[in-house]
Amino acid sequence: MSDDGRPPGAPADPVAALEARLGLAFRDRALALAAITHKSYVNEHRDETGLQDNERLEFLGDAVIDLAVSHRLMERFPGAREGELSKMRAAVVDEQGLSEMARALELGELLRLGRGEELTGGRKKASLLADAMEAVVAAVFLQLGLLPVLGIVDRFLQEAFARATAGTLDRDFKTQLQEFTQNRLRATPRYRVVAEHGPDHSKTFEVETDLRGEVLGRGAGRSKKDAEQAAAKLALDALGRRYGEPAGPNGATARAVTAPVPLAAMAVAIESPPPPEAEVAPSGAHPEPPAEPAATAPPRSEPPGAPASAGPPAEPAGTAPAPERRRRERSRPAKPPRARAATAAGRARTSPRKAAPKARKGTRPKR
Repeated sequence: MSDDGRPPGAPADPVAALEARLGLAFRDRALALAAITHKSYVNEHRDETGLQDNERLEFLGDAVIDLAVSHRLMERFPGAREGELSKMRAAVVDEQGLSEMARALELGELLRLGRGEELTGGRKKASLLADAMEAVVAAVFLQLGLLPVLGIVDRFLQEAFARATAGTLDRDFKTQLQEFTQNRLRATPRYRVVAEHGPDHSKTFEVETDLRGEVLGRGAGRSKKDAEQAAAKLALDALGRRYGEPAGPNGATARAVTAPVPLAAMAVAIESPPPPEAEVAPSGAHPEPPAEPAATAPPRSEPPGAPASAGPPAEPAGTAPAPERRRRERSRPAKPPRARAATAAGRARTSPRKAAPKARKGTRPKR
């Protein structure tokens, strides 16, 4: 690797090579050079003045690409809902899509990297290439506006747009697998790394995905994320064959989930215990109307020598006059003896009178 961070055989002027591959010219070459400069190069060349890495341009480029792709999706799918457009944009503008754009431009050989990043295969890392692509798009937007950015999107993402039109854009197999297993089987798949091959700077990972202890797929990739996606795709294929239906969001038949019963409905559904049996009056007799509440008054003392009254105590003051009360009693239907006895017994149980104190032994009761 040369002192300016270029690999052997790379173009001597990376900005000119980038302009030729994009088919446009940058007015500010320093900004274009910053777009292809990794922070590892800046950290190893602190003695050089005016060096800038591409992290700030990555931040802007992410938003610019989202804007350009959203614009094209709105044009291509005028009847799509917001949620559907968001899913398609996330599938188009992901790390894999951006890294493929960078590889089509052969952007890896133009990057300025530090020695440590160079030794670990940084020019082939999908994450590093995606970040550099975002920075290049930001540099184009700042100098030339949105129209050239739309041209770049149309040029390098044409295949992704075509797959979106055909409904085959979904590449996130992990999300598809999780949606299918949770809706169909009420379970969540798990992933684990089972093997690693190769040197540290160029490793290959093998990942298994299992569902309730059963291994459904085993995939390999240059990163753990890629290996998990490969394993999820194999698991989707296996489940699709097992259940005879496509195991993806576009074709999965989710089992209907019964909605929980509201608490109010549950309260109505629970049967209350039956009330205690009431005495039934013989046929032809009318039920006794509820007794009117009367004001509570202190018990009336009996005059000395008066015989004990067998009937109920006299009505306290404040009730209706005696003639009206007798007329009301005559108008009431006669109660059967059994019901009358039960009513009298109930009145005796609920009477507010206190029992008379027992006479002491050896004393005479007062008269």
